[in-house]
Amino acid sequence: MRDKAIKILGAVSVAVSVFMASGWSFFKMTVRCKEQKRLIKKKWFQLSHIKVNHPRHKFEKEYEDGKAWCMQQNMQDCYLSSRDGLMLHAYYLPARNAKRFVLLSHGYKGSGFGDFAYTSRFLHENHCNLLFIDQRCCGASKGEYITFGAMEQYDIKKWAYFISKRNYKKLPIYLYGESMGAASVLMASGNKLPDEVRGLISDCGFRSMKGQVQDMAANWFHLHWVGLLLFRLDLFCRILAGFRMKDADTTRALERNKRPILFFHGAEDTYVDQRNSRYNYAVCRAPKELVVIPEARHLCSAYVEPELYREKVLEFFAKYD
Repeated sequence: MRDKAIKILGAVSVAVSVFMASGWSFFKMTVRCKEQKRLIKKKWFQLSHIKVNHPRHKFEKEYEDGKAWCMQQNMQDCYLSSRDGLMLHAYYLPARNAKRFVLLSHGYKGSGFGDFAYTSRFLHENHCNLLFIDQRCCGASKGEYITFGAMEQYDIKKWAYFISKRNYKKLPIYLYGESMGAASVLMASGNKLPDEVRGLISDCGFRSMKGQVQDMAANWFHLHWVGLLLFRLDLFCRILAGFRMKDADTTRALERNKRPILFFHGAEDTYVDQRNSRYNYAVCRAPKELVVIPEARHLCSAYVEPELYREKVLEFFAKYD
């Protein structure tokens, strides 16, 4: 009887281990970024969804020229401590005759110089002081886990107050995010922010971590039983990374937010489906505008329709400055 119980217990242990193993692998790939640099160097594989949705796919010259311009600027290093004790980094680029501050929040495992390669020069030449933040785990910022906006929203809040304390002329402040950075900015809008924050710009932001991971698992990897995978992923997020997947959701913040939002999305985006921005736009109760660019993929709206994109951004500033 005792031997039978031991065998049953062993079988259950093996089953649980196998059940959790795939969840751990997905957690390491999507949330844990401690070994990110080593994995990038190996280049085990490159997903077609990522490749075709990157601006380099069709706009390599514009993208690389923009990055080169950023690298050539004399930027100031800025640091602050997150609410969970991580040292966060940003680059600050002041403008002549500045009329506003713009906080630039890059996307998933990205960088400010990359995601904003094409728009940063335009913003700077139009009298915007720029703060390129390195999201936790990225660039010179510390951290081991990417939380899809759950914690990044509070980092953005702290950076907004960082700007406010140095904004002696009380210039308008705008929070501008792309992809996960856009979702983080939208989530941050539900928090108390400095009075000088006049509006937000969201380019290709997703609705929630759960929805985004679900789309990736089903559409990219053709995984079945996505619900069980999400359960395991959420368990690891709670135990190891200190957040819940439901904390990374724009809905509640957008229902509370009163600041105007300008939404952009590419109609051909297969990285973050445009339905995410349509949902965020519908939920938002503040003044809002949604611009969907035909034939544009992820973060490519500014490349596909540069004149329209820039016109909408400048109109937004002029209206709410």
